[in-house]
Amino acid sequence: MDLETKQKQFNSAMELYEGRRIYKVFGWFVAAANISLQVFLLFRVLELSIGPARQLAALAAAYLLTDFLNGLVHLHMDNNDNYGWLGGPLIANFHLHHKTPRYLDRGLAAVYFLETGSKVWLVPFLGAIVWLSYLPALNPVLLYTLVYTGILSSVAEVSHYLAHNSLSPAAAFLARAGLLLPKRRHARHHIEDNAGYTFLNGFTDPLVDLIARKYYTGYKNGTDLHYSRYITPAAR
Repeated sequence: MDLETKQKQFNSAMELYEGRRIYKVFGWFVAAANISLQVFLLFRVLELSIGPARQLAALAAAYLLTDFLNGLVHLHMDNNDNYGWLGGPLIANFHLHHKTPRYLDRGLAAVYFLETGSKVWLVPFLGAIVWLSYLPALNPVLLYTLVYTGILSSVAEVSHYLAHNSLSPAAAFLARAGLLLPKRRHARHHIEDNAGYTFLNGFTDPLVDLIARKYYTGYKNGTDLHYSRYITPAAR
């Protein structure tokens, strides 16, 4: 499909996003569902004692899994140009982060809640973990790993926010320690094309970059061009 048509589809999708409150309400619903499921699962696993060593192993595995899974979702969304269906306005709005990389300054709790509202895929993911948690044969270390992955998927949004907005020495220290996303590592995503998709701590970037090169053509000459004729409401 030609660029002009895609630009028109993008603008139409954004008109729907801006004009129909249901999309923002849906985001709040998704955020509330995700956080409620995270809290429920955390209480579920706290009943299980696996010892400090296995706790650390589960957390380390979850860090890698979260970085990878969320990187794959980011990869797909950045290259997704299906604006013409019911979820099209959500996709179009997602792409605007490349147009305006800096977030509105907010408290971290607000970032956790609001950005979790964009993670539609996380609701069924957490729901599946709830179901698995009732299986008696499930390894408790695996359950902890999955629960931590669900929670860290929201923490990744905070990490991404800090990489863009924060000059905090504490955030910089946590990034150097490998717990959050370093600014320089994430800068690749906005400077280069089809790279740097992971955003918890960036450890699995090489693997996600390999998948990106094999299966995707990139966003700078694709979806990044679709919003070039879009004017934000504040600039009108």
